[in-house]
Amino acid sequence: MFTKGIRGAITVNENTEESIKEATIELLNELVERNGIELSAISHVIFTLTNDLNAAFPAKFARIDMGLCETAMMCFHELDVPGALPMCLRVLIVVNCGEDFIPQFVYLKGASTLR
Repeated sequence: MFTKGIRGAITVNENTEESIKEATIELLNELVERNGIELSAISHVIFTLTNDLNAAFPAKFARIDMGLCETAMMCFHELDVPGALPMCLRVLIVVNCGEDFIPQFVYLKGASTLR
């Protein structure tokens, strides 16, 4: 068995709990769908948010809305680099997979400029 990381990012409309929830669920659902991930194969998840997003923890919504209650998750602030994309939520999902698994990264909304 191998372990591989899958990256993704999405911009968030507002610094509110509801907007962070919507963006988190949209991004995670797209990552799971495009990569055919079984939730039980997820080892851990790391979320980062730009400093202008602090109204909620994305991991909360992954637990409550996606049922990832047994998955280790952490939330951090993204490095505050001048000129970086604002209002951005990023994620790294680490999955247990086969050797031939090729991750499909997902960049949604304004975060599409990151690719």
